[in-house]
Amino acid sequence: MTTPNDSVAQALAIDGCLAAALVDYDSGMTLATAGAGLDLELAAAGNTEVVRAKMRVMDSLGLDDKIEDILITLGKQFHLIRLVSSVSGQGLFFYVVLDKTRANLAMARRQLQTVEQSIQI
Repeated sequence: MTTPNDSVAQALAIDGCLAAALVDYDSGMTLATAGAGLDLELAAAGNTEVVRAKMRVMDSLGLDDKIEDILITLGKQFHLIRLVSSVSGQGLFFYVVLDKTRANLAMARRQLQTVEQSIQI
């Protein structure tokens, strides 16, 4: 089991990761951040809206399912949002920024899943 700070440090160790944050999507506040290159507080708040919007759409469609992750592909980066599935992490998500030239998206998703499953709040 890892703490929020340990978890974002592990996420930052993913090959090609530039920045990582653990975010509460009820409030939009970050619990922990690591890395550089962008304003993670602002990114966390903005991506909270992305998560909430997707949850509203799923509810409107009557989908009985859960979000594992959300991928936003930019010209030079991947932005990966991974919802925490553990009971202790309910209402949280990881936000990870990956350099497209250095990151292997499939491996990054798998590694972030491992980080997400080991977090203890």
